[in-house]
Amino acid sequence: MRVLVVNAGSSTVKVRLLDAHDALVHRGDLPADRGRPQPGALEEAVGELGAIDAVGHRVVHGGQVFRGPVRVDDAVLDELDRLTALAPLHQPPALAAMRATRAALPDVPAVACFDTAFHATLPAAASTYAVPQRWRTEFGVRRYGFHGLAHEWAARRVAALAGPGLRTVVAHLGSGASLCAVEWVADEPHSADTTMGFTPTAGLVMASRSGDLDPAVPLWLVETVGLAAAEVSTALQRDSGLVGLAGSADMRAVLAAARIGEPDAVLAVDVWLHRLRAGIAAMAAALGGLDVLVFSGGVGEHAAQLRSRAVDGLGFLGLAVDPGANDSAPPETDTDISVPGSRARTLVVHTREELVIAGQVRHLLGARSGPSSAFQHAL
Repeated sequence: MRVLVVNAGSSTVKVRLLDAHDALVHRGDLPADRGRPQPGALEEAVGELGAIDAVGHRVVHGGQVFRGPVRVDDAVLDELDRLTALAPLHQPPALAAMRATRAALPDVPAVACFDTAFHATLPAAASTYAVPQRWRTEFGVRRYGFHGLAHEWAARRVAALAGPGLRTVVAHLGSGASLCAVEWVADEPHSADTTMGFTPTAGLVMASRSGDLDPAVPLWLVETVGLAAAEVSTALQRDSGLVGLAGSADMRAVLAAARIGEPDAVLAVDVWLHRLRAGIAAMAAALGGLDVLVFSGGVGEHAAQLRSRAVDGLGFLGLAVDPGANDSAPPETDTDISVPGSRARTLVVHTREELVIAGQVRHLLGARSGPSSAFQHAL
């Protein structure tokens, strides 16, 4: 089964075609303004790929309804539309991509795969907010967690590289960023805790999102300062994070400015690292200890300086990074950057969400009974 995987992000739509053995047949990124490529661009790209047996889509928010992959139909699209307010940066591009590929491939089954699904295993203590019962039961206010496809890939790669059953914290760091505490139950990875919450705005400092914030701040800005609710919402998602601290969403630019001592950039990096270290320690506490820390995502995979500085403050967890291995870690390659003999290992794992999605598509459509064979590749 040849599976087309469509991942609509904030600046590009990633298009990957995998053959029956998960070999990459095509890899292309379509430029997209806020996740939307030029009209007709996605349909044109799909039309040039030849035979396609199924399509898998990454969808950020599945709410309480979708706790696993589901075939896309009109009813599914309507339900996903209703979740747009919970992931306004991500849900509209994914829906647009689903509708475009359905139009281009009307007879090909399409499957939605959810970032929230991996976190369906969160224990009640980790998923429950201390808010009125009506909010929780009637409105579905809870911690959903996100980046689940990336976290699952990293967890399975840890099992292949370092052995099964290890207490693992995954730091998926990119424009969006989140941590996940992974435990193993009956040889399957389960999310035990995570930093994102009801929406993807919560948790770590991100490129343009604030991360965790006193909930009284937006209320105060609306009720006392007089800002419009929509203005506050936009600011927290598009004008905060690195943008709000240093004026740029690009961590590379922020690091370059920090190296020459630009005060706002120095502060931005310090705040980013402070929140990251605190979050990793909290995830380790949820697991009762730590065996492996994984860095993934665009920043996690490429910013050796940030990996080193983060781990330097986490020696009490048994972590230690080898400077040479860290600095020379090749791109798009899974690498152990631990100091030999350190009590806990530190890995860099190249994110392959498309393989998780393809595996889920095949499993749902009956073409495979278990996870992708690519999970088993050794370092």
